[in-house]
Amino acid sequence: MTSNEQRAALQRQIWAIANDVRGAVDGWDFKQYVLGTLFYRFISENFIDYITGGDSSVNYAAMADSDPNIAAAKDDAIKTKGYFIRPSDLFVNVAKNANSNDSLNTDLAHIFADIEASASGYPSERDIKGLFADFDTTSNRLGNTVKDKNTRLAAVLKGVAELDFGDFADNQIDLFGDAYEFLISNYAANAGKSGGEFFTPQHVSKLIAQLAMHKQTSVNKIYDPACGSGSLLLQAKKHFDQHLIEDGFFGQEINHTTYNLARMNMFLHNINYDKFNIQLGNTLIDPHFGDDKPFDAIVSNPPYSVKWVGSDDPTLINDDRFAPAGVLAPKSKADFAFVLHALNYLSSKGRAAIVCFPGIFYRGGAEQKIRQYLVDNNYVETVISLAPNLFYGTTIAVNILVLAKNKKDTTIQFIDASGLFKKETNNNVLLDSHIEQIMRAFDTKENVDHFAKSVPFEQVAANDYNLSVSSYVEAKDNREVVNITKLNADLKTTVAKIDQLRKDIDAIVAEIEGTGANA
Repeated sequence: MTSNEQRAALQRQIWAIANDVRGAVDGWDFKQYVLGTLFYRFISENFIDYITGGDSSVNYAAMADSDPNIAAAKDDAIKTKGYFIRPSDLFVNVAKNANSNDSLNTDLAHIFADIEASASGYPSERDIKGLFADFDTTSNRLGNTVKDKNTRLAAVLKGVAELDFGDFADNQIDLFGDAYEFLISNYAANAGKSGGEFFTPQHVSKLIAQLAMHKQTSVNKIYDPACGSGSLLLQAKKHFDQHLIEDGFFGQEINHTTYNLARMNMFLHNINYDKFNIQLGNTLIDPHFGDDKPFDAIVSNPPYSVKWVGSDDPTLINDDRFAPAGVLAPKSKADFAFVLHALNYLSSKGRAAIVCFPGIFYRGGAEQKIRQYLVDNNYVETVISLAPNLFYGTTIAVNILVLAKNKKDTTIQFIDASGLFKKETNNNVLLDSHIEQIMRAFDTKENVDHFAKSVPFEQVAANDYNLSVSSYVEAKDNREVVNITKLNADLKTTVAKIDQLRKDIDAIVAEIEGTGANA
């Protein structure tokens, strides 16, 4: 079985678990139990792999919790891995007896609390605390009675236990992470409520990561100011060797559940606690990392046109992030607030790639003034228009804004990638060939008819600082070219044929009428 076949089979199994065991529980509400169980199994097996050093002759799961060797290794284990799990609390041991455990729901609650508590007083405390907060084993969403709750929890544990991830050291990390992202994306696509807003499809994430990291031999760290489940950050890890990202992965997320997803996702992709820093909070009014060294790479898909406090807070105009532009983003449309935030956090050698709502590139008022600030200071490298229906929950054809502080000239590049997509059942997708085509144009900055154009700063300024791609890249005329000369000749031939036909008909009619008169 190829890796792709293995991944596809695993995804089918996981989705089946999610559907089979949820019963009357809403899929969107129930996702956390499947995701949380998947994470519980991962950190259990990850910990076993660490504590045994990969030695299969050492059966940590069979050891007694009171074994003195375990006590001796506990402190170093927490310092290295960030957490500690007793043998009896391992996923494999809990899952084995789940169906017969009348106190399964409370046992799981205690186990999760103990795992989180193990980090207390250690550098990893902030990264471990609250990881299982959304795995509420006492929730009535699992059933009205303890028995119902335990039955459903046991079904989830059994389903996840039966998943074949292969040998941990070989491929389990990738498979776990891919499985996790598969679940997140599918719940986002099928949620029926605002579930997709935090998830950036992998193919779009891949493009954004490549834009932000382009031709940087190394970056100090990478940052997403509205990180959702962390998919954009993880794409950077997938496409660039880890040593290129020196200080790790940073992000901030306002939604508590999604914040936990992001932290879990870091672990699932083998990013240790000391190589990531995900913070909870409102990026626009309570930003983290402002006192840190600026970031060499920033990736972001902030929420489209979300409301924010804006001018209702008079202190914000003096904020270092917004003051240089001299105006705040409209209260009803925070898009440019996220853009200015990212710009402020960007290093002098860095690049930011941000998904943006198209309207901000041509509307007047405060948004026009912010565009003027960005253009006049030569921060806008490229604007890319993407195909419609690439994201879950919206059919809008969004743009990607690429910002840089080290441009070598004052031209601005515009790329019309709206025609690059493969149509699938629910959404369009970007293929690798599409991404390669966009990146080739981005790299060379060459003009390509109907696709890419580099425009002098003066032209953009004269056009009221309009940054809409369609204003500069002429759309291809797909109408059929008509040869007028040939058309006229064809018409003359057709008319002659009609005239001859009429004469023939008249002759036949005259003959018939003459025959009738003779009779």
